[in-house]
Amino acid sequence: MAGTAAPYEIVKGLLLGITPPRPLFLPIVFSHAARIENIPLRAFLKNPTKISNSLRQLRGRLRSDGVTCYFDPLLEAEAIGGIIDWPGEDSPTFQWPEHMFSSDATGALVSRGEPASGGRVPLAVDVIGRLKATMRPECLLMASVTGPLTLAGRLAQLNIERDLDHPQIPESAFDFTAAVITGMAAAFVEAGANAVLIREDFLPAMSDDAFADWYVRLATTINIVRFYQALPVLVLTREEGVAANRDAILRAPWECPICPAFEEKTSATLLSELGPSRFGLALAPHMYAIGAAGVAEFDSWLKKIVSDARPAVITTASDLPAAVDIQRLNQLWEDIQRR
Repeated sequence: MAGTAAPYEIVKGLLLGITPPRPLFLPIVFSHAARIENIPLRAFLKNPTKISNSLRQLRGRLRSDGVTCYFDPLLEAEAIGGIIDWPGEDSPTFQWPEHMFSSDATGALVSRGEPASGGRVPLAVDVIGRLKATMRPECLLMASVTGPLTLAGRLAQLNIERDLDHPQIPESAFDFTAAVITGMAAAFVEAGANAVLIREDFLPAMSDDAFADWYVRLATTINIVRFYQALPVLVLTREEGVAANRDAILRAPWECPICPAFEEKTSATLLSELGPSRFGLALAPHMYAIGAAGVAEFDSWLKKIVSDARPAVITTASDLPAAVDIQRLNQLWEDIQRR
């Protein structure tokens, strides 16, 4: 039965380009664990003992193929000197200190040492190590890193949530962010992570040269993850960015599954063209909050997509809300496996 295939065997097959007998189910579920501990996310993110304990409890309830060991979209930015502020308990804001940039027109970075040992990155590595020592081996340990284009966009102080035009990001910033992401991914897989999600929240329309430049930088991170026999997964969270770069995405010789963000109305054409061992789904997190509207229609659509297109991975575009409906996630996954 396809549903009985072990997650680590599926990972091995995907690294060899083999179409899996079923998709890997790897939703990002992390802030929900803070709810289990009944502490604010801000405090939770700084406490490896509470993180490890609550994720082990969560694992007993969530029947996914992996556990999200640590998730913070601002982790890399903080590690290289960004300032995180918490005006609310669970809603951080972010800014760069003025000394992060030189005064010349290129906006070149001021060196800040080794990012993989900065900020809370060692804490995230610690959590992975603890879970590796206590989790059963059939459970994949998941880590997440920000894509180099997204981090470079933040360094260039762009509006990455709204800008779809390709910006003039300083080459020095792009070089730096690619090195940061690769270093952090290496630290996570060395600690025992089996899957690394590379999340690009910023995906502007790119020329062929700009796309090739981005692809080469991504490939460095992808290759280091593969070197450790872990699975890299590229998550593209902006549907309009995927559409704007569709042809280039299809042409690129990806060495990992590509998971574009999916809402209710998204076409599966791109998925079928990428091929079953090279694509996945990054589902909209809001669809899994308790009381979400359109649940039955969305689940029916998703099950048809999975049946017709056979994705390699099913993940989420971001962390599922703290009020995630775990029972619904489990039921959906059981339904998918029976198809």
